[in-house]
Amino acid sequence: MSETPTLRPRAGRLPRRARRAQLLEVALEVFVEQGYHAASMDEIAERAGVSKPVVYQHFPGKLDLYLALLESSCDEVVDEVKQALASTQDNRRRVEATMELWYQYVADQGAAFRLVFESDLTNDPDVREQVDRVVRESAVAIAEVIREDTGLPQEAAYLLAVSLVGMGHVGARNWLSESSSLSQEDAVRLVAGLAWRGIGGFPRETNDPA
Repeated sequence: MSETPTLRPRAGRLPRRARRAQLLEVALEVFVEQGYHAASMDEIAERAGVSKPVVYQHFPGKLDLYLALLESSCDEVVDEVKQALASTQDNRRRVEATMELWYQYVADQGAAFRLVFESDLTNDPDVREQVDRVVRESAVAIAEVIREDTGLPQEAAYLLAVSLVGMGHVGARNWLSESSSLSQEDAVRLVAGLAWRGIGGFPRETNDPA
């Protein structure tokens, strides 16, 4: 028997930004539990403890709410990729940190992860664009590091970066869905080792005079 969703008490007045954040939090729960098509604005309002007109004051329709939530989730992933890259100047550790990010995102933020990568609305071009943006913008950030360190052309650096992003999030999704006996730490170590053996083989560019 499924658990009854927790209903929040009727909410008092909140600043507009705080109310929007609350509605996004509740909407995430509903969309992940039920999928886009089965979710309703009535239930989102009820769980948030507000009237439906309050929800519509912030989001004109269900798709607008879903896209706002998706955009926020995508921004978070891309920002965390950039933070992982900036966390160290050691490239091997950068690879490890980036792989750790994907597995941590899957393990600790499964709801947001499913919203981004397992949406039941990917046929909508606006939704597809947001999902693709995660890969594209993450790869752009990684490609810049590769290009600066190796001197490879931008197109080549970007292709390598996209491949690393795919290795991270596809591997993490498989690890989660298969309920692997591998611990998160062991999975990250294996995939980061594989990635480093590949990307680490490219010589670093030096600016030393000939």
